[in-house]
Amino acid sequence: MALFAKKPNGASPVRRLFGETVSLRLANNPAVKRAKVDTAHIYHYPDFLDAATCTRLCKLIDANRRRSTVLAAETVQEFRTSESCDMDRWSPEVRPTDEAIADLLGIDPVHGETMQGQRYAVGQHFRAHFDYFNEKQPYWPKMIETGGQRTWTAMIYLNTVEEGGATWFPQIGIKVAPKRGLLLAWNNMNPDGSRNDQTLHEGMPVVKGTKYIVTKWFREGNWIRE
Repeated sequence: MALFAKKPNGASPVRRLFGETVSLRLANNPAVKRAKVDTAHIYHYPDFLDAATCTRLCKLIDANRRRSTVLAAETVQEFRTSESCDMDRWSPEVRPTDEAIADLLGIDPVHGETMQGQRYAVGQHFRAHFDYFNEKQPYWPKMIETGGQRTWTAMIYLNTVEEGGATWFPQIGIKVAPKRGLLLAWNNMNPDGSRNDQTLHEGMPVVKGTKYIVTKWFREGNWIRE
């Protein structure tokens, strides 16, 4: 339990270290560019996945998709209207991408949640939300059991959407259009390891076409248990 201890202001040395080490690794990668904002660490990696890999992952999502859900019990379902599926991390079709994301960020794969595939048809969306957990919610004790707070998020767009479907960070004015192979990564924490409310983001409605993405979240503790 000590792993998840934090100071009264929400700061956490464990989460701070994740922020520092991953940010340094990404800053030293010439293929990665940081977004021009000071209040959050957000990074872009164009063409992280090739077209063939993107197509294979899209087919897996189509074959296994179900209605997306949210953790907070009081949230109405119209808050998130996409479809999702869990990607088998040990599958030969999934494992190379799953482990490539962890390697890019320099995070031990044991911290990584099961990668999630998501599909957005015309009109579907995910309203503005945080990827980090609210420690006052009833679900938090369960999150402690499965690795604690989320630190980093990595998202890959598997196709270029004809119109709409951007990822929008309204607090900082960043809007990222879906482009096949593009990886978007951000730290959900502030430099001191407290939760960063500037990472509020939204999956905007698709206007024309279909949007496919995969999302990988990383925890401060171990998601994979021996």
